[in-house]
Amino acid sequence: MYGIKHLIVSVLFTFLIVGFGTAGYMIIEDWGILDAFYMTVITMGTVGYGEVHEISNTGRLFTILLIFFGVGYFVYVTGVVVQFMVEGKMRTIFGRRMLDKKINRLKDHYIVCGYGRIGRVICKNLQKKPLGLVVIEKDRELVPLMDEDKVLYVNGDVLNEANLVKSGIKRAKGLVAVLSTDADNVFLVLTARQLNPDLYIIARACQAESKSKLRAAGADNVESPYEMGGTSIAQRILRPAVTSFLNLAFSTKRKDIQVEEILVASSSTLANVMLKDSGIRQRFNLIIIAIKKSDDSMLFNPSFETVVKAGDTVIAVGEEANLKKLEDILNP
Repeated sequence: MYGIKHLIVSVLFTFLIVGFGTAGYMIIEDWGILDAFYMTVITMGTVGYGEVHEISNTGRLFTILLIFFGVGYFVYVTGVVVQFMVEGKMRTIFGRRMLDKKINRLKDHYIVCGYGRIGRVICKNLQKKPLGLVVIEKDRELVPLMDEDKVLYVNGDVLNEANLVKSGIKRAKGLVAVLSTDADNVFLVLTARQLNPDLYIIARACQAESKSKLRAAGADNVESPYEMGGTSIAQRILRPAVTSFLNLAFSTKRKDIQVEEILVASSSTLANVMLKDSGIRQRFNLIIIAIKKSDDSMLFNPSFETVVKAGDTVIAVGEEANLKKLEDILNP
């Protein structure tokens, strides 16, 4: 910003000094505007061309003054241009180093590969939670957009292992593959699985027949945006009230109703306690709609005698503030 201001000042100074010199020659020597302008430019440029007309002593004194202005002007402009270029380069270098340092500090984060329309929507939703996030995107034109969205990113080809390592894949918790083609996603999943066998991988499939290939490559979950969009539209027709409720529950605009999943830690005071004795309903006015057990089985509408155990994931509905209070107890 500082360099840009100096560039603007330099442009204004150029018009000012050229106008001053042109007007001076027109007044002192009674020259036409073209001759006066030409004389001003060659004088400022100190190129050593001859005078366009015979010049008076007053005109010579004016020319000497204009030369001093011209030399000072070019020194100033040269310094501004060099400063602008160096500052821009240094800003880019230091900005990249800052990004790399932040990425190197991440652990148990998520890596989103591709920052197209789907990738950006995914990132915007993930940013609503306090979790680490890194984007890998090779299109340099999307860098300003990622800067604007305040996401950590690696600008490079995601199919290059070095960029996956740079994003901290060996420390990451999950990876989302949303590249433009299924073939690229399959190769990405294969590479990511080799680099981190414990990584949770979600992949996008454009074609139905690609789902089995992505799972065989190592994807834990495969989603098709087209199938999801079609199913959503059909559900809006068949169950409009249900879809409206779910949209409200998953919307961040409403604070009075939210759906949240909370992992039960072994240190929780409610671990190994029955729901009827937990006081969740009475203390927080929350509804427990399901409990996911540690073996991935799902218990819907659990009875009041259900025991909440460490490693379970409680799925609750209620106000956002009360859900946060419950999370503080279940996963302190």
